[in-house]
Amino acid sequence: MERFVNWSGSVRFDAAQLRQPSSEDGVAALVRETAERGGKLRPVGSGHSSTPLAETPDTLVSLDAMSGLEAADAGAGTATVLPGTGLSDLGSALAGHDLAMENLGDVDYQTIAGAIGTGTHGTGRNLGNLSSTLVGGRLVTGTGRVVEFGEGDAIDGNGDVLRAAQLALGSLGILTALRLRVRSAFHLHRQNWMTHIDWVLDHFSELSRACRHVDFYWYPRSDLAQVRILTPPGEEPDVVPPGTLKKDESGPSYQIIPNFRDLKFDEMEYMVPLEEGLDVFRAVRERVKARHRHRVGWRVLVRTIAQDSAMLTNAPQPTMTIALLQNASLEYEEYFRDVEPIFLAGGGRPHWGKKHYRSAADLREMYPEWDDFLRLRQECDPAGVFLNDYLAELLGLRSGA
Repeated sequence: MERFVNWSGSVRFDAAQLRQPSSEDGVAALVRETAERGGKLRPVGSGHSSTPLAETPDTLVSLDAMSGLEAADAGAGTATVLPGTGLSDLGSALAGHDLAMENLGDVDYQTIAGAIGTGTHGTGRNLGNLSSTLVGGRLVTGTGRVVEFGEGDAIDGNGDVLRAAQLALGSLGILTALRLRVRSAFHLHRQNWMTHIDWVLDHFSELSRACRHVDFYWYPRSDLAQVRILTPPGEEPDVVPPGTLKKDESGPSYQIIPNFRDLKFDEMEYMVPLEEGLDVFRAVRERVKARHRHRVGWRVLVRTIAQDSAMLTNAPQPTMTIALLQNASLEYEEYFRDVEPIFLAGGGRPHWGKKHYRSAADLREMYPEWDDFLRLRQECDPAGVFLNDYLAELLGLRSGA
């Protein structure tokens, strides 16, 4: 038996076995072996997800042995990466070719396949999530077949594999190579300011238009906020927050964008239309102050992302994301359930890798291409090799097929 505990400690299970293939052929053989005996397997990355996406009583598949940069093409602006590559390692590997990811998330200890498979994102109103940078690659389907996909490719002439694979929750198959859109390496100047939340709300729209990256944490117990502003050196905004400058540093983008997290937490995050975002945050703020301030141990994180076109994207338009972060040692469910209706009333879609309480029926109403995705998922994995109980329920596939 292989005991698995996710990063926050809120997901725990025992898998019958952990397999660590070191090659695409090894992945394909493992999938065929599992399919032939009628078994199930689930890929796992760093375990950062707050949902039981990886949970299985059967075979857990780690791709840690498939790590590194397979190819880099500065002229085409692409890089092909193996699935178990950690984001921090990817940053330094790309830098060796004078290249960089367009953006990174709040932390960089996920694997690239896991981050893309759950729609991990950073901040920047003109910058999409990591999934939107996937432009092609290779996928081992539920029959053990290796499929190459890219712009306009399809399996058996039916379905857009790329747009499905950009955010698939590991339900189509196992990614064995990811071709990413990248750009030339660049530096950023990061400043973290502590100020009052009211100033942030008055100036956030202006800052988000003027700066490459802006986000903020609201601290419910103090009503202070930490504003994080990242710009190319020399392009800092004219407006300066009143308060304390907590951090001021410059360097390569892959070193400056991520935060270090030594305190573990559980999280609910919703994506809401950008034009509604600050009003939704204000409503969340009032609810937290009225009902939850005395037991919220941490903070609320607000970011922006550009729209993208993945079938299961939660950013179908310019988007603001609002995340409730609660210390892993504290109870979270009552808090998250009470605030979730505010997100929904604001047109929100849940982050796939974080806590939420939506059913398949709810999600089908949110996603116009829901049934198209399910048809392609069935085509890729007809026997449901990659489905666990959580995914079957989430996708409305009670039969597990």
